[in-house]
Amino acid sequence: MELADKIILLTGGTAGIGREMARQLKEQGAKVVLTGRNQERVQAMRDEGFEVIVADLSNAAGVDALIAELGDKDIDVLLNSAGQLVDHDFRDGEPNADAADDCIYANLNAPIRLTAGLMPKLRNRPKATIVNVTSGLAIAPAARTPIYCATKSALRFYTLGIREQLKDTNIRVIEALPPVVDTQMNDGNPMKKMPPEECARQIVVAIERDQDEANIGMTKALRIAETISPGLARNITLRF
Repeated sequence: MELADKIILLTGGTAGIGREMARQLKEQGAKVVLTGRNQERVQAMRDEGFEVIVADLSNAAGVDALIAELGDKDIDVLLNSAGQLVDHDFRDGEPNADAADDCIYANLNAPIRLTAGLMPKLRNRPKATIVNVTSGLAIAPAARTPIYCATKSALRFYTLGIREQLKDTNIRVIEALPPVVDTQMNDGNPMKKMPPEECARQIVVAIERDQDEANIGMTKALRIAETISPGLARNITLRF
């Protein structure tokens, strides 16, 4: 897809990988609309010249409010990048069930609801793209983050399903699978982390090239291991 002048809705675009994608997409000439909920980060991106809609995507009301706020605006690309990580480790105590619910909604339900709500807009464009940012942990889980892994795995299968449904339409469906990236979400994670700028670059390239799947960084090796033996891939990731 040629990105110049394309209208892109990028959720979670005020921090981390999303923020870097926003900047790179803007450099390519795209018109990027961001979502975020931290007021300081929202204002910082507005100061950079971005249109930012304040949206809480951890519940249905927040997603519906975002769709309503978009009004009659055309959308060429829906880039579902917003995500949450929640502690859910029984070795460290009793997890917070409400926090798990918020994570499940933000990581899985919100992209599904946005896709359904914005489908008429996407169908009306000459060429459109849906990008779902999952994770290498959608392939094989880490023991300490089972909620996050479960949501990303579910979003992966949702992506595969709708790609098949839409294969003969104007809509391309892309999955991006980042490795561990150096963002606030991964503070305290001892694993080697990819710079968010490089992760963002590879996702933007995948959109430009109309790739079905972007396995980024160490996710490439994990995909190879999973092809050889799913058990091997799980043994690699479950330790973390």
